[in-house]
Amino acid sequence: MNEPDIPRELHGFRLFGYSIGQFGYFLTRLLISVFAFQFYVYTVNLDAILTSIGISINLILNAVALIVFGVIADNKKPGRFGKRRPFLLYGLPIWVTSAILIWLPPWYCPKNNSFYWPTAIYFWIMLSLNVTSGSSIISAHLSMMTEQSQTYKNREKIAAWRAAFMITASILALLLPLMIQSILEDPENVKWWEPSGKLILFYMPIIGVGFASFGLFSLILAFFSVDESFHKRSTNPNAKKLTLIETFKQMTIPAKDEKYKKLMAVSFFNSMASRILGLLVIPFLAFVLRFKGPEFFIYVAVSISSKYAHFFLWKKLLKKHGLIKTYSLCLISAAVASFLELFFLVEVLSFEIEIVLFVITIGTVLGTIYAVNLFTTPLASALIYEAAENKNDKNIEQEVSNISGAYFGLQSFMLAFGQSFSTIMIGFILTGPNQENPIIITITLASMGVFYVISLLFLRTIQLKKISVELLKSESME
Repeated sequence: MNEPDIPRELHGFRLFGYSIGQFGYFLTRLLISVFAFQFYVYTVNLDAILTSIGISINLILNAVALIVFGVIADNKKPGRFGKRRPFLLYGLPIWVTSAILIWLPPWYCPKNNSFYWPTAIYFWIMLSLNVTSGSSIISAHLSMMTEQSQTYKNREKIAAWRAAFMITASILALLLPLMIQSILEDPENVKWWEPSGKLILFYMPIIGVGFASFGLFSLILAFFSVDESFHKRSTNPNAKKLTLIETFKQMTIPAKDEKYKKLMAVSFFNSMASRILGLLVIPFLAFVLRFKGPEFFIYVAVSISSKYAHFFLWKKLLKKHGLIKTYSLCLISAAVASFLELFFLVEVLSFEIEIVLFVITIGTVLGTIYAVNLFTTPLASALIYEAAENKNDKNIEQEVSNISGAYFGLQSFMLAFGQSFSTIMIGFILTGPNQENPIIITITLASMGVFYVISLLFLRTIQLKKISVELLKSESME
């Protein structure tokens, strides 16, 4: 008698190990995203245009690499260590090395020459190596989730762990650089030839080594936490390897999925809004709220409290309401909070009222940005299973294995493309004196609401199959 198929799930150590792998990766990535621009522009003395070009190019490179590695993993023949699992290690040496060397430029830009090409090229190369190798790791990590967890309830649990770790990573990546700034004698003058700049040059590589080392440990732990032995039982021995042209053709599969295209639009506009906040929050604190010294830690307190508060709030609401309904409410709250930023244009507001408004607006947007992780992965997984079922293949799990990398890769592409588009848009808006104009900064920050509304409109057009909806409800009630 054949044993009944038991849905695969992640629990205990395996759940922790899988989740902390993404935590270690994003902790290092967020440190670079949060502080690399400030480090190279304000300390290394590299011109902001050259720095922005490098960041924008690598956002696109990241988007393309995620799709390429996703499809490559989809079509890899399972070996001794599995199918996607080895990709957690392939790019690890280059990723760790570049994550450290990016904080150790061999040349600093001369005092009178911010367009110093050796420094710019070094920064671009280190960033490109880090992005490409990191894409091979995270693409496999994300796409294997659909295979490792086959029930909605367990995926919801994984998404909760992932969201909690992402919140913690965002706090640590912001907190440590701010702690360095708090001990500087002159935070406004931090060039490499100045005393405060020399302190930054000393401490940032130490932080970089610490974060990269933890990322190395966490990804190795993730490697030993996942089991892909099921591929030995379900793999089609006659499956052929795809050529490069065929690989790119396979990338178009999720792009032709009408429901998934709507989810990609949601991801695109969400990422645009979140990138706007990431780029403008420091200028907002400096030129609109006019924070100085320890006052910057008000943002840290708001960041910590709001992210965790919204995480638990939306997690609780998710158990009571449907996935799309709760996701919609989350986006509505972010849109409303974004539009409330316009009240900062009223100059007669007292500092106390501005702080309260700051907590309500920025706090809500920060919270919803990280709460979105509770919804996107389960929703994407549901659509991938629907796509596999539509092919009328008897072996649905094999079909899911074949397409999940392309689906998650394309979603990651839209996230990266949205961030890149926002980076370019903000660059044009804040040209010249606009970069210190409180009115321009406030209006641009409030524009997040427009993108959240557009995202909401696309989300509301997604309808899961009746069977999928009933399954989600039944599993949520268990």
